[in-house]
Amino acid sequence: MRTLENLSCPIDSLSLSRDGNSLKCDNGHTYDLAKTGYVNLLPVQNKRSKDPGDSKAMVAARQAFLNQHFYYPIVEAVLETWPKDNLVSGVRVLDAGCGEGYYLNEINKLLLAQQTEAELTGLDISKWAVTAASKRDKSISWLVGSNASLPTPAERFDAILCLFGFPIFNEFSRALTDSGLLLLVESGANHLIELRQILYPSIHEYKSTHSEGVDGFELVSEEARNFEFTLSSQAEIQDLLSMTPHIHKASYDGKEAVKKLESINLTADIKLRWYRKKLPE
Repeated sequence: MRTLENLSCPIDSLSLSRDGNSLKCDNGHTYDLAKTGYVNLLPVQNKRSKDPGDSKAMVAARQAFLNQHFYYPIVEAVLETWPKDNLVSGVRVLDAGCGEGYYLNEINKLLLAQQTEAELTGLDISKWAVTAASKRDKSISWLVGSNASLPTPAERFDAILCLFGFPIFNEFSRALTDSGLLLLVESGANHLIELRQILYPSIHEYKSTHSEGVDGFELVSEEARNFEFTLSSQAEIQDLLSMTPHIHKASYDGKEAVKKLESINLTADIKLRWYRKKLPE
């Protein structure tokens, strides 16, 4: 279910109301809806660069890769691990760092199949990503915005999903209801290990993130999922490489070695952690 209601002005935090093809606050700040239906709630003064987030080329590569459903087991894992007391009809969900919309779109399909109505919102700092996402699924609200300053009032969502993104925990806590849940999906020690062994002369020791816990949240569950997949062309390999940090971190020699591959068998190793918001004592 798509709604662009109950959002906040990113400049003064006042409520936004719909006025034709625009959202406006009482101070007159106006945000026009794009032709594809998304709204840009990232004002210039909140940008750290002229064109923040993933570039148009990176978004295209990610879309080409994800559309092949190599990572579909991650979608299934999200639904399988989602605490049942939260996953009920009417649940309000934010995908914080939604990228080009693959995960939220596929989650929406599964929710509809099991007749669970949900109000879904996807937010990303990249206008190119949100533009692509808004063409993918018209039933979802798509926003250009920042996790550091979510353009929403307090207690707006029942669940926030952050898949391979950049969590801002105090903002997530503010935007979640008192019983709200947060999902973090992150890479495990052996994620894409076969590719990394080609890209780098040595593999750094794996360090688990948030091993000491997350301020303001308590861990509900943690699960590791592993699966294998095969890339059968250089184009698929380059699409994957382009959507990972390795495209910037790997050496020239490593990337040249990857260019010689015709196919590669890969391991996906991910961790899913569900957290519940803590109430002040």
